[in-house]
Amino acid sequence: MQRKRGARLVSSYPTVQMAVKITVNTTITNGSEKETYELITFGQYIQKTSSVFLRYDELMEEGSAKTVVKVSDQEGSIVRNGSVEIRLPFQMNKILVGSYKTPYGVLDMETSTRGIRHEFDDVLKKGLINILYDLKVQGNHAGTYHVLITFEEDEKDEYSRAGKK
Repeated sequence: MQRKRGARLVSSYPTVQMAVKITVNTTITNGSEKETYELITFGQYIQKTSSVFLRYDELMEEGSAKTVVKVSDQEGSIVRNGSVEIRLPFQMNKILVGSYKTPYGVLDMETSTRGIRHEFDDVLKKGLINILYDLKVQGNHAGTYHVLITFEEDEKDEYSRAGKK
């Protein structure tokens, strides 16, 4: 809902922002093979109008990357910038093109989203983002990815205390 005030539109939805502890569980299934990864980190949860964002730093073999996960009703994205640059878009029942920039060139990626949802409990100050998608890299099936991100308020604000703003 938006209302006009003078010549500009003002959103009647409040913006929520808080420091959070984040757990990212990724399960990759490819045929009979299954791999699971877990990352525990600190970051920021931001809610603006109908979209939610999680921002956090991620340490990888290649180095570190700033990650932003954005989710709205039936779509979202994961963007990493730093030692790796990845752009993965998601939209229910659509095939979308993303990219993975490496020192050797850019790899084309395709996502076919099977499920995407987010929840947030205002009272408990915790929530989740759940994304299920098939991934192709350079036209080849790379697996079915299930990314479950849970987060809860970090009252100590470890993310900011580490100098990340």
